[in-house]
Parts: sequence; structure tokens; C-alpha cells
Amino acid sequence: MADIKEIMKEENLVYKKSKVLTDNTMSYCPGCTHGVVHKLVAEVIEEMDIQEKTIGICPVGCSVLAYNFLDIDWQQAAHGRAPALATAVSRLRPDKYVFTYQGDGDLASIGTAEIIHACNRGENIVVIFINNGIYGMTGGQMAPTTLIGMPTATSPYGRDAKLAGHPLKITELIAQLPGTSYVTRQAAHTPAAVRKCKKAIRKAFENVGNKKGTSFIEVVSTCNSGWKLSPVKSNEWMVEHMFPFYQLGDLKDE
Repeated sequence: MADIKEIMKEENLVYKKSKVLTDNTMSYCPGCTHGVVHKLVAEVIEEMDIQEKTIGICPVGCSVLAYNFLDIDWQQAAHGRAPALATAVSRLRPDKYVFTYQGDGDLASIGTAEIIHACNRGENIVVIFINNGIYGMTGGQMAPTTLIGMPTATSPYGRDAKLAGHPLKITELIAQLPGTSYVTRQAAHTPAAVRKCKKAIRKAFENVGNKKGTSFIEVVSTCNSGWKLSPVKSNEWMVEHMFPFYQLGDLKDE
């Protein structure tokens, strides 16, 4: 039998927790996509060796406590205003890698003006947009991205376009703006999807280093507590209902 010390060599390492992740227990519900995306961001930061150069902007939402989980510098923005704060930080510290991490209730609702204008100006930042079609933190209310017919706490019979309008495909709007260099929609529900999502996050951070303007990554996600489904059933529902409307892939790559 091989000596355990011979096996536990760096060249034999299959996986280890990123040093950018703290030891704090994440506050997210079991099965939530936030934890997966946090891990991917941490791995990209570590692999690019930019931990001391990265500044994250927290939103208001489930990920409001993201600064407890990633060991980097953070700023806290008011609801929806993360792109405005990221603009200031990026312009004052152009040597830093600045990113916002926002949900759909933050970015696509109260923060619509901020995200549209930051992207139109081409601020040299990364935007990571978690879209689960619902307000997760505040009780599962209808969000701008809620699908037609999708039940929520404030649309128990499903979203009615005559009453609440249509779901907002804000990523498609962002892709039309001249200040954006990379706009993509990803997911993180399978190993293959996770790999693609990580590759997109890496590309976005590299774009910041290359001063290419705004890179925008939407991650179509689940909210099993808000959707009232198990994590597995939430993923299945997302694939069946969210993916046909929010189609995955690159929308812009310049």
C-alpha cells in the first residue's frame, strides 16, 4: 500500500477549497445557486492571483452578506445602486478588479437605471447577475424577471401580463449597449454548466485587466425556498421553464 504522504502531494490534488473563501458557514438555503457562484468567483480570483486587487460591491438581497464568505475587500451599496458605487470605486482605483454581485430584484428592478447607465458608459467592471425570477430574501414576491404564469407570494395565481407586464430580459437590453464588451447568460446546475460559468467569470475578470469596459454575466438560478420546491425539483423546473425563456449562451463578445 502506498504511503499516504506520497499520495497527498500537490501534483495529485484533485480539488481543494479556495483560499479566497472564508471558513464562515454560508447563510443561503440548501441548494441555492449563490453558494456555487461564490465558489467560482473565489476560484477565479485565486487562479488569477488578484485577491489583493479585487473589490466586490454587495447588493441588497440574499447575497447582502457576501463579504462574510469571500476574503477580499468589499463595499456595501444601497438597494440597486451597486453599479453606481462600482463606477466610483473603479474610477478612483483603476488598478483594481471591481465587480458587483446582484440579484434580479436588485439589478432588474430598483437598480435598472444604475445598471443601464453604467453599462452604457462602459465602466471597467464585472457585473454578476443572479436571476432566480423572484425576490428571495423578502418572502418570495414577484420580480421583474418572474415568468408569465409563475406563482409567487404576490402573484399566487401566476404572473398575469395584463396586470404586471411581461418578464424583463434585461441581459438582452444590456447586450445592445455600446459600453459592454462581453455579455453572457450561464447556469450552474450541472458540472458542465458550472465549468462554463467559471470560464465566463474568468473571461469577465480578464476583460477588466485589459480595460475592455463592462462585462455582464447573468446566471439563471433557482430559489427552492421561494419556489416551494426541493433543490432537485427546482433545477428541473428551471430547465423546463426558465431556460426556454432565458436562453443560455453568449449574447456579445467583442
